[in-house]
Amino acid sequence: MATPKELSGNNDVNNTVVGPSILISGRLTGDEDLTVRGRVEGELTLSRTLIVEPSGVVKANVAVRNAIVSGVVVGNINATESVELTREGRMVGDIHAPRVIIVDGASFRGRVDMGDVEPGRLPSERPVVARPAAPVTRPTATPARPSTPPARP
Repeated sequence: MATPKELSGNNDVNNTVVGPSILISGRLTGDEDLTVRGRVEGELTLSRTLIVEPSGVVKANVAVRNAIVSGVVVGNINATESVELTREGRMVGDIHAPRVIIVDGASFRGRVDMGDVEPGRLPSERPVVARPAAPVTRPTATPARPSTPPARP
């Protein structure tokens, strides 16, 4: 699991915190990390990392570099690098990112799109698997023999 400090890329403290009693409604944009402990509704666009803590609720369409969700997100996340849903994370919406981590225990309902297929791995170039020419036969059960021998004439 990546920590917010590892994802931010530098040691400067360029992080804005939306406190637990704060509600932001509307369009929010920025060029620094954002930690949500309160509530954000509307549209959220960041050039860096969004961190939704367990007390945080985001009801928005999100466009970021990275997202770490430990709280609740209702809306789509479009990330240029990665999205991580932690064990406490809950999300309803679609994820579009080249790297997606959904930890055991997280709750997710939506679709995941990790981008285009890598060159050289096109679906039409799948290896051909040899299949048996004849159907496989399985042994059948033999009928039980009568317990009494047949009568002789």
